[in-house]
Amino acid sequence: MNVKPKSTAQTVLFAPVALTPEGWAEDVRVGIDQTGRIVAVETAAKPQTGNDVLTGRILLPAPGNLHSHAFQRAMAGLTESRGPDGHDSFWTWRQLMYRFLGQLDPDQIEAIAALAYMEMLEAGYASVGEFHYLHHRPGGGAYDEPAETSARIAAAALETGIGLTHLPVLYGRGGVDGRPLEGGQLRFGCDLDRFAALYEAAARIVAELPADARIGVAPHSLRAVSPDMLAAAVGLSDGPVHIHIAEQTGEVDEISAAYGARPVEWLLANADVDERWCAVHATHMTPEETAALARSGAVAGLCPITEANLGDGIFNGSDFLAAGGAFGIGSDSNVRIALAEELQTLEYSQRYRAHARAVLCAPGKSVGRTLYEAVLAGGAKALGRDAGAIAPGPWGDLTALDADTLALAGLADDARLDAWIFAGDDTAVSDVWSAGRHVVTGGRHVKRQDVEARFIAQTKSIRGAL
Repeated sequence: MNVKPKSTAQTVLFAPVALTPEGWAEDVRVGIDQTGRIVAVETAAKPQTGNDVLTGRILLPAPGNLHSHAFQRAMAGLTESRGPDGHDSFWTWRQLMYRFLGQLDPDQIEAIAALAYMEMLEAGYASVGEFHYLHHRPGGGAYDEPAETSARIAAAALETGIGLTHLPVLYGRGGVDGRPLEGGQLRFGCDLDRFAALYEAAARIVAELPADARIGVAPHSLRAVSPDMLAAAVGLSDGPVHIHIAEQTGEVDEISAAYGARPVEWLLANADVDERWCAVHATHMTPEETAALARSGAVAGLCPITEANLGDGIFNGSDFLAAGGAFGIGSDSNVRIALAEELQTLEYSQRYRAHARAVLCAPGKSVGRTLYEAVLAGGAKALGRDAGAIAPGPWGDLTALDADTLALAGLADDARLDAWIFAGDDTAVSDVWSAGRHVVTGGRHVKRQDVEARFIAQTKSIRGAL
Protein backbone atom coordinates (compact mmCIF):
# COMPACT_ATOMS: atom_id res chain seq x y z
CA MET A 1 0.00 0.00 0.00
CA ASN A 2 1.56 3.27 -1.14
CA VAL A 3 -0.81 6.20 -1.35
CA LYS A 4 1.28 9.34 -1.19
CA PRO A 5 0.17 12.15 1.09
CA LYS A 6 -2.14 14.58 -0.62
CA SER A 7 -2.00 18.34 -0.31
CA THR A 8 -5.05 18.13 1.97
CA ALA A 9 -2.95 16.45 4.69
CA GLN A 10 -2.70 18.75 7.66
CA THR A 11 -0.63 16.38 9.82
CA VAL A 12 1.96 13.96 8.48
CA LEU A 13 3.41 11.34 10.81
CA PHE A 14 6.52 9.34 10.00
CA ALA A 15 7.03 6.08 11.90
CA PRO A 16 9.91 3.63 11.55
CA VAL A 17 7.43 0.75 11.83
CA ALA A 18 3.64 0.50 11.67
CA LEU A 19 0.93 -2.14 11.58
CA THR A 20 -1.02 -1.76 8.33
CA PRO A 21 -3.80 -3.92 6.87
CA GLU A 22 -1.11 -5.68 4.83
CA GLY A 23 1.01 -6.37 7.91
CA TRP A 24 4.05 -4.79 9.47
CA ALA A 25 5.69 -2.11 7.34
CA GLU A 26 8.78 0.02 7.76
CA ASP A 27 9.32 3.72 7.21
CA VAL A 28 5.65 4.61 7.07
CA ARG A 29 4.33 8.09 6.40
CA VAL A 30 0.69 8.76 7.35
CA GLY A 31 -1.18 11.86 6.23
CA ILE A 32 -4.21 13.08 8.21
CA ASP A 33 -6.42 15.87 6.87
CA GLN A 34 -8.09 18.70 8.73
CA THR A 35 -11.23 16.62 9.33
CA GLY A 36 -9.21 13.99 11.20
CA ARG A 37 -9.29 11.29 8.53
CA ILE A 38 -6.30 9.44 7.16
CA VAL A 39 -5.85 10.55 3.55
CA ALA A 40 -2.59 8.85 2.62
CA VAL A 41 -0.25 6.08 3.70
CA GLU A 42 3.18 5.56 2.18
CA THR A 43 5.59 2.74 3.09
CA ALA A 44 9.35 2.52 2.48
CA ALA A 45 9.26 6.30 2.57
CA LYS A 46 11.68 8.92 3.85
CA PRO A 47 10.86 11.66 6.34
CA GLN A 48 10.27 15.06 4.85
CA THR A 49 10.42 18.57 6.22
CA GLY A 50 7.40 19.19 8.42
CA ASN A 51 6.75 15.52 9.17
CA ASP A 52 6.18 14.57 12.82
CA VAL A 53 8.94 11.96 13.09
CA LEU A 54 8.12 9.27 15.68
CA THR A 55 11.64 8.14 16.45
CA GLY A 56 11.77 4.83 18.27
CA ARG A 57 8.00 4.37 18.07
CA ILE A 58 5.71 1.59 16.83
CA LEU A 59 2.58 3.00 15.21
CA LEU A 60 -0.65 1.03 15.63
CA PRO A 61 -4.31 1.63 14.82
CA ALA A 62 -6.00 2.56 18.10
CA PRO A 63 -8.98 0.50 19.25
CA GLY A 64 -12.25 1.72 20.71
CA ASN A 65 -13.44 1.03 24.24
CA LEU A 66 -16.92 -0.25 23.46
CA HIS A 67 -18.51 -0.24 26.93
CA SER A 68 -18.10 2.31 29.72
CA HIS A 69 -20.07 3.56 32.70
CA ALA A 70 -17.82 6.55 33.28
CA PHE A 71 -19.24 7.62 36.66
CA GLN A 72 -18.23 4.29 38.22
CA ARG A 73 -14.56 5.27 37.85
CA ALA A 74 -14.81 7.13 41.16
CA MET A 75 -15.93 3.89 42.88
CA ALA A 76 -12.77 1.99 41.92
CA GLY A 77 -11.33 0.12 44.88
CA LEU A 78 -14.16 1.04 47.24
CA THR A 79 -16.20 -2.16 47.06
CA GLU A 80 -13.57 -4.75 47.93
CA SER A 81 -14.66 -5.70 51.45
CA ARG A 82 -16.85 -8.67 52.24
CA GLY A 83 -20.39 -8.09 53.42
CA PRO A 84 -21.66 -9.35 56.79
CA ASP A 85 -23.63 -12.24 55.31
CA GLY A 86 -20.65 -13.54 53.31
CA HIS A 87 -22.58 -13.84 50.05
CA ASP A 88 -21.11 -11.02 47.98
CA SER A 89 -21.97 -10.92 44.28
CA PHE A 90 -22.83 -8.61 41.42
CA TRP A 91 -26.17 -8.00 43.11
CA THR A 92 -24.64 -6.82 46.41
CA TRP A 93 -22.12 -4.71 44.48
CA ARG A 94 -25.05 -3.12 42.65
CA GLN A 95 -26.58 -1.94 45.92
CA LEU A 96 -23.34 -0.15 46.80
CA MET A 97 -23.31 1.38 43.33
CA TYR A 98 -26.83 2.74 43.84
CA ARG A 99 -25.76 4.35 47.12
CA PHE A 100 -22.79 5.93 45.39
CA LEU A 101 -24.61 7.37 42.40
CA GLY A 102 -27.24 8.88 44.69
CA GLN A 103 -24.66 11.48 45.70
CA LEU A 104 -23.49 12.61 42.26
CA ASP A 105 -24.30 16.01 40.77
CA PRO A 106 -23.64 17.08 37.16
CA ASP A 107 -20.31 18.79 37.96
CA GLN A 108 -19.07 15.60 39.60
CA ILE A 109 -20.33 13.44 36.74
CA GLU A 110 -18.40 15.57 34.25
CA ALA A 111 -15.21 15.57 36.34
CA ILE A 112 -15.30 11.79 36.76
CA ALA A 113 -16.00 11.20 33.06
CA ALA A 114 -13.13 13.48 32.05
CA LEU A 115 -10.72 11.52 34.25
CA ALA A 116 -11.94 8.19 32.88
CA TYR A 117 -11.66 9.37 29.29
CA MET A 118 -8.20 10.81 29.88
CA GLU A 119 -7.06 7.48 31.34
CA MET A 120 -8.57 5.59 28.42
CA LEU A 121 -6.58 7.70 25.99
CA GLU A 122 -3.39 7.23 28.00
CA ALA A 123 -4.02 3.47 27.90
CA GLY A 124 -4.15 3.50 24.10
CA TYR A 125 -7.87 3.71 23.32
CA ALA A 126 -8.97 6.43 20.89
CA SER A 127 -12.75 6.26 21.37
CA VAL A 128 -15.40 5.14 23.80
CA GLY A 129 -18.96 3.88 23.85
CA GLU A 130 -20.61 5.52 26.86
CA PHE A 131 -23.50 3.33 28.02
CA HIS A 132 -25.12 6.23 29.83
CA TYR A 133 -27.99 5.64 32.23
CA LEU A 134 -27.47 8.24 34.96
CA HIS A 135 -30.04 10.65 33.50
CA HIS A 136 -31.98 12.38 36.30
CA ARG A 137 -31.69 13.99 39.69
CA PRO A 138 -31.62 11.80 42.82
CA GLY A 139 -35.19 10.62 43.26
CA GLY A 140 -35.88 10.71 39.53
CA GLY A 141 -36.79 14.36 39.00
CA ALA A 142 -35.77 15.96 35.73
CA TYR A 143 -33.02 18.52 35.35
CA ASP A 144 -33.99 21.81 33.71
CA GLU A 145 -32.23 20.44 30.65
CA PRO A 146 -33.57 16.86 30.39
CA ALA A 147 -30.30 15.66 28.83
CA GLU A 148 -28.13 17.56 31.34
CA THR A 149 -25.98 14.58 32.20
CA SER A 150 -25.54 13.65 28.52
CA ALA A 151 -24.31 17.20 28.01
CA ARG A 152 -21.75 16.59 30.77
CA ILE A 153 -20.56 13.39 29.08
CA ALA A 154 -20.21 15.30 25.83
CA ALA A 155 -18.28 18.06 27.60
CA ALA A 156 -15.87 15.51 29.08
CA ALA A 157 -15.33 13.96 25.65
CA LEU A 158 -14.73 17.36 24.09
CA GLU A 159 -12.24 18.38 26.79
CA THR A 160 -10.22 15.18 26.56
CA GLY A 161 -10.51 14.71 22.80
CA ILE A 162 -11.75 11.12 22.93
CA GLY A 163 -14.04 9.97 20.14
CA LEU A 164 -17.51 9.50 21.61
CA THR A 165 -20.29 7.11 20.69
CA HIS A 166 -23.00 8.18 23.11
CA LEU A 167 -25.49 5.48 24.07
CA PRO A 168 -28.42 6.84 26.11
CA VAL A 169 -29.96 4.00 28.09
CA LEU A 170 -33.62 3.12 28.34
CA TYR A 171 -34.33 1.68 31.79
CA GLY A 172 -38.03 1.24 32.35
CA ARG A 173 -38.70 -1.29 35.10
CA GLY A 174 -37.14 -2.85 38.17
CA GLY A 175 -37.24 -6.42 36.90
CA VAL A 176 -38.73 -8.74 34.34
CA ASP A 177 -41.84 -9.03 36.51
CA GLY A 178 -42.56 -5.34 35.83
CA ARG A 179 -41.98 -4.13 39.39
CA PRO A 180 -41.47 -0.37 39.65
CA LEU A 181 -38.10 1.29 39.96
CA GLU A 182 -36.93 2.23 43.41
CA GLY A 183 -34.01 3.82 45.20
CA GLY A 184 -31.01 4.51 42.99
CA GLN A 185 -32.81 3.17 39.92
CA LEU A 186 -35.05 6.25 39.90
CA ARG A 187 -32.17 8.25 38.42
CA PHE A 188 -32.22 5.91 35.40
CA GLY A 189 -35.93 5.53 34.82
CA CYS A 190 -37.83 6.60 31.71
CA ASP A 191 -41.08 5.66 30.10
CA LEU A 192 -41.04 5.70 26.31
CA ASP A 193 -42.15 9.31 25.90
CA ARG A 194 -39.64 10.62 28.40
CA PHE A 195 -36.87 8.58 26.84
CA ALA A 196 -37.70 9.70 23.30
CA ALA A 197 -37.46 13.34 24.40
CA LEU A 198 -34.21 12.66 26.22
CA TYR A 199 -32.76 10.85 23.20
CA GLU A 200 -33.64 13.74 20.87
CA ALA A 201 -32.01 16.22 23.23
CA ALA A 202 -28.90 14.06 23.52
CA ALA A 203 -28.73 13.74 19.73
CA ARG A 204 -28.67 17.54 19.41
CA ILE A 205 -25.84 17.71 21.93
CA VAL A 206 -23.80 15.05 20.13
CA ALA A 207 -24.34 16.85 16.81
CA GLU A 208 -22.38 19.79 18.21
CA LEU A 209 -19.30 17.64 18.89
CA PRO A 210 -16.57 16.96 16.30
CA ALA A 211 -17.68 15.05 13.23
CA ASP A 212 -16.44 11.67 14.45
CA ALA A 213 -18.95 11.60 17.35
CA ARG A 214 -21.90 9.24 17.05
CA ILE A 215 -25.10 8.47 18.90
CA GLY A 216 -26.84 5.16 19.32
CA VAL A 217 -29.25 3.65 21.80
CA ALA A 218 -29.00 1.22 24.69
CA PRO A 219 -32.03 -0.69 25.96
CA HIS A 220 -30.39 -1.58 29.26
CA SER A 221 -31.27 -5.28 29.52
CA LEU A 222 -34.15 -7.68 29.17
CA ARG A 223 -34.70 -7.20 32.91
CA ALA A 224 -35.08 -3.43 32.59
CA VAL A 225 -37.14 -3.11 29.38
CA SER A 226 -40.25 -4.92 28.21
CA PRO A 227 -40.40 -6.38 24.70
CA ASP A 228 -42.42 -3.36 23.52
CA MET A 229 -39.93 -0.95 25.05
CA LEU A 230 -37.05 -2.81 23.44
CA ALA A 231 -38.59 -2.50 19.99
CA ALA A 232 -39.45 1.16 20.49
CA ALA A 233 -35.94 2.04 21.69
CA VAL A 234 -34.29 0.32 18.75
CA GLY A 235 -36.57 2.22 16.39
CA LEU A 236 -35.40 5.60 17.70
CA SER A 237 -31.91 5.32 16.23
CA ASP A 238 -30.16 4.18 13.10
CA GLY A 239 -26.90 4.00 15.06
CA PRO A 240 -25.45 1.26 17.24
CA VAL A 241 -27.68 -0.73 19.59
CA HIS A 242 -26.07 -1.98 22.81
CA ILE A 243 -27.69 -4.19 25.44
CA HIS A 244 -26.50 -5.98 28.58
CA ILE A 245 -27.27 -9.65 28.08
CA ALA A 246 -26.66 -12.90 30.00
CA GLU A 247 -24.10 -11.34 32.33
CA GLN A 248 -25.24 -13.17 35.45
CA THR A 249 -26.72 -16.60 36.11
CA GLY A 250 -29.47 -14.94 38.14
CA GLU A 251 -30.48 -12.96 35.07
CA VAL A 252 -30.54 -16.12 32.94
CA ASP A 253 -32.80 -17.83 35.45
CA GLU A 254 -35.14 -14.84 35.73
CA ILE A 255 -35.55 -14.40 31.97
CA SER A 256 -35.91 -18.12 31.36
CA ALA A 257 -38.68 -18.37 33.94
CA ALA A 258 -40.57 -15.36 32.57
CA TYR A 259 -40.11 -15.83 28.82
CA GLY A 260 -39.55 -19.55 28.46
CA ALA A 261 -36.21 -18.95 26.76
CA ARG A 262 -32.72 -17.98 27.82
CA PRO A 263 -31.74 -14.29 27.32
CA VAL A 264 -29.63 -14.60 24.15
CA GLU A 265 -31.98 -17.23 22.75
CA TRP A 266 -34.99 -14.95 23.32
CA LEU A 267 -33.26 -11.84 21.96
CA LEU A 268 -32.20 -13.52 18.72
CA ALA A 269 -35.71 -14.91 18.20
CA ASN A 270 -37.56 -11.66 18.95
CA ALA A 271 -35.38 -8.81 17.69
CA ASP A 272 -33.70 -8.13 14.37
CA VAL A 273 -30.20 -8.54 15.78
CA ASP A 274 -27.59 -7.69 13.18
CA GLU A 275 -24.24 -5.99 12.75
CA ARG A 276 -25.24 -2.77 14.48
CA TRP A 277 -25.89 -4.61 17.74
CA CYS A 278 -23.47 -5.14 20.59
CA ALA A 279 -24.34 -7.88 23.07
CA VAL A 280 -22.51 -6.72 26.16
CA HIS A 281 -21.02 -9.56 28.25
CA ALA A 282 -23.01 -12.49 26.78
CA THR A 283 -21.22 -14.53 29.42
CA HIS A 284 -23.68 -17.35 29.99
CA MET A 285 -24.66 -18.94 26.69
CA THR A 286 -25.28 -22.50 25.56
CA PRO A 287 -23.28 -23.78 22.60
CA GLU A 288 -26.32 -23.17 20.42
CA GLU A 289 -26.66 -19.57 21.60
CA THR A 290 -22.94 -19.01 21.12
CA ALA A 291 -23.06 -20.11 17.50
CA ALA A 292 -26.28 -18.21 16.80
CA LEU A 293 -24.95 -14.94 18.23
CA ALA A 294 -21.82 -15.31 16.12
CA ARG A 295 -23.91 -15.85 12.98
CA SER A 296 -26.05 -12.78 13.70
CA GLY A 297 -23.18 -10.40 13.01
CA ALA A 298 -23.54 -8.73 16.41
CA VAL A 299 -20.40 -7.90 18.35
CA ALA A 300 -19.85 -9.51 21.73
CA GLY A 301 -18.86 -6.69 24.06
CA LEU A 302 -16.41 -8.27 26.48
CA CYS A 303 -15.19 -6.49 29.62
CA PRO A 304 -12.70 -8.94 31.09
CA ILE A 305 -11.39 -6.91 34.05
CA THR A 306 -14.86 -5.90 35.23
CA GLU A 307 -16.25 -9.38 34.62
CA ALA A 308 -13.47 -10.79 36.78
CA ASN A 309 -13.99 -8.12 39.44
CA LEU A 310 -17.73 -8.82 39.65
CA GLY A 311 -17.41 -12.59 39.44
CA ASP A 312 -19.54 -12.76 36.31
CA GLY A 313 -18.02 -15.87 34.78
CA ILE A 314 -16.00 -16.74 31.69
CA PHE A 315 -17.11 -16.04 28.13
CA ASN A 316 -16.94 -18.98 25.73
CA GLY A 317 -14.38 -17.31 23.51
CA SER A 318 -12.92 -20.23 21.60
CA ASP A 319 -16.28 -21.55 20.40
CA PHE A 320 -17.51 -18.05 19.59
CA LEU A 321 -14.47 -17.33 17.42
CA ALA A 322 -14.68 -20.74 15.79
CA ALA A 323 -18.22 -19.83 14.74
CA GLY A 324 -16.98 -16.60 13.14
CA GLY A 325 -18.02 -14.26 15.94
CA ALA A 326 -16.75 -10.70 16.32
CA PHE A 327 -15.80 -9.21 19.68
CA GLY A 328 -14.46 -6.02 21.17
CA ILE A 329 -13.47 -4.94 24.65
CA GLY A 330 -14.71 -2.38 27.13
CA SER A 331 -13.69 -1.10 30.53
CA ASP A 332 -17.29 -1.20 31.87
CA SER A 333 -17.10 -0.27 35.59
CA ASN A 334 -13.69 1.36 35.05
CA VAL A 335 -12.34 -0.30 38.18
CA ARG A 336 -9.08 -0.40 36.23
CA ILE A 337 -8.54 1.22 32.84
CA ALA A 338 -5.80 -0.77 31.13
CA LEU A 339 -5.99 -1.77 27.48
CA ALA A 340 -3.17 -4.32 27.45
CA GLU A 341 -4.42 -5.86 30.69
CA GLU A 342 -7.96 -6.27 29.30
CA LEU A 343 -6.56 -8.37 26.45
CA GLN A 344 -4.31 -10.33 28.79
CA THR A 345 -7.22 -11.02 31.16
CA LEU A 346 -9.40 -12.16 28.28
CA GLU A 347 -6.85 -14.69 27.06
CA TYR A 348 -5.98 -15.88 30.57
CA SER A 349 -9.66 -16.48 31.34
CA GLN A 350 -9.81 -18.79 28.33
CA ARG A 351 -6.70 -20.62 29.53
CA TYR A 352 -8.28 -21.17 32.95
CA ARG A 353 -11.37 -22.53 31.24
CA ALA A 354 -9.66 -24.73 28.65
CA HIS A 355 -6.59 -25.84 30.65
CA ALA A 356 -4.54 -24.83 27.64
CA ARG A 357 -2.36 -21.99 26.32
CA ALA A 358 -2.69 -19.63 23.37
CA VAL A 359 -6.42 -20.36 23.16
CA LEU A 360 -7.75 -17.40 21.16
CA CYS A 361 -5.57 -17.69 18.08
CA ALA A 362 -5.08 -20.09 15.21
CA PRO A 363 -2.14 -22.53 15.11
CA GLY A 364 1.09 -20.78 14.27
CA LYS A 365 -0.33 -17.31 14.97
CA SER A 366 0.46 -14.68 17.56
CA VAL A 367 -2.05 -14.37 20.40
CA GLY A 368 -1.28 -10.68 20.85
CA ARG A 369 -1.76 -9.79 17.20
CA THR A 370 -4.89 -11.92 16.93
CA LEU A 371 -6.48 -10.26 19.94
CA TYR A 372 -5.44 -6.76 18.95
CA GLU A 373 -6.75 -6.98 15.41
CA ALA A 374 -9.99 -8.57 16.62
CA VAL A 375 -10.72 -5.72 19.03
CA LEU A 376 -9.80 -3.13 16.41
CA ALA A 377 -12.46 -4.51 14.07
CA GLY A 378 -15.02 -5.39 16.72
CA GLY A 379 -14.73 -2.10 18.56
CA ALA A 380 -15.07 -0.02 15.40
CA LYS A 381 -18.11 -2.05 14.36
CA ALA A 382 -19.80 -1.81 17.76
CA LEU A 383 -19.21 1.95 18.00
CA GLY A 384 -20.33 2.64 14.44
CA ARG A 385 -16.93 4.27 13.98
CA ASP A 386 -14.95 4.26 10.74
CA ALA A 387 -11.66 3.33 12.34
CA GLY A 388 -9.32 0.47 13.11
CA ALA A 389 -6.81 0.59 10.25
CA ILE A 390 -3.83 2.62 9.10
CA ALA A 391 -5.20 3.11 5.62
CA PRO A 392 -6.70 5.97 3.60
CA GLY A 393 -10.28 6.78 4.61
CA PRO A 394 -10.79 5.92 8.29
CA TRP A 395 -10.49 8.35 11.16
CA GLY A 396 -6.94 8.94 12.33
CA ASP A 397 -7.22 6.81 15.48
CA LEU A 398 -3.62 5.88 16.23
CA THR A 399 -1.51 4.66 19.13
CA ALA A 400 2.29 4.76 19.32
CA LEU A 401 4.29 2.43 21.56
CA ASP A 402 7.81 3.16 22.76
CA ALA A 403 9.94 0.43 21.19
CA ASP A 404 12.62 0.89 23.84
CA THR A 405 10.49 0.10 26.88
CA LEU A 406 11.76 -2.84 28.87
CA ALA A 407 9.16 -5.35 27.66
CA LEU A 408 9.53 -4.46 23.97
CA ALA A 409 13.26 -3.75 23.63
CA GLY A 410 14.97 -5.87 21.00
CA LEU A 411 11.77 -7.42 19.66
CA ALA A 412 10.12 -7.10 16.26
CA ASP A 413 6.74 -7.45 14.61
CA ASP A 414 4.14 -9.64 16.36
CA ALA A 415 6.49 -10.38 19.25
CA ARG A 416 6.17 -6.74 20.27
CA LEU A 417 2.40 -7.04 20.60
CA ASP A 418 2.74 -10.30 22.52
CA ALA A 419 5.26 -8.73 24.90
CA TRP A 420 3.20 -5.57 25.41
CA ILE A 421 0.06 -7.52 26.28
CA PHE A 422 1.56 -10.36 28.31
CA ALA A 423 4.76 -8.91 29.75
CA GLY A 424 4.29 -5.14 29.66
CA ASP A 425 1.65 -2.58 30.48
CA ASP A 426 0.16 0.65 29.21
CA THR A 427 3.21 2.69 30.20
CA ALA A 428 4.53 1.62 26.80
CA VAL A 429 1.95 3.94 25.19
CA SER A 430 3.74 7.14 24.23
CA ASP A 431 1.27 8.91 21.95
CA VAL A 432 -2.39 8.69 20.97
CA TRP A 433 -4.35 10.44 18.24
CA SER A 434 -8.16 10.38 18.16
CA ALA A 435 -9.50 11.42 14.75
CA GLY A 436 -6.20 13.19 14.25
CA ARG A 437 -6.31 14.97 17.62
CA HIS A 438 -2.91 14.46 19.28
CA VAL A 439 -4.13 14.07 22.86
CA VAL A 440 -1.41 11.96 24.48
CA THR A 441 2.26 12.83 24.13
CA GLY A 442 5.18 11.43 26.09
CA GLY A 443 2.75 9.03 27.78
CA ARG A 444 0.65 11.79 29.35
CA HIS A 445 -2.58 13.41 28.30
CA VAL A 446 -2.12 17.02 27.28
CA LYS A 447 -4.64 18.15 29.94
CA ARG A 448 -3.78 15.65 32.67
CA GLN A 449 -2.94 18.20 35.35
CA ASP A 450 -6.23 20.08 35.07
CA VAL A 451 -8.40 16.97 34.69
CA GLU A 452 -6.78 15.19 37.61
CA ALA A 453 -7.03 18.22 39.92
CA ARG A 454 -10.72 18.72 39.16
CA PHE A 455 -11.46 15.03 39.75
CA ILE A 456 -9.79 15.13 43.16
CA ALA A 457 -11.61 18.32 44.15
CA GLN A 458 -15.00 17.01 43.02
CA THR A 459 -14.82 13.49 44.45
CA LYS A 460 -13.17 13.68 47.86
CA SER A 461 -16.46 13.95 49.73
CA ILE A 462 -18.43 11.37 47.77
CA ARG A 463 -15.72 8.71 47.86
CA GLY A 464 -15.33 9.07 51.58
CA ALA A 465 -19.07 8.73 52.13
CA LEU A 466 -19.36 5.30 50.50
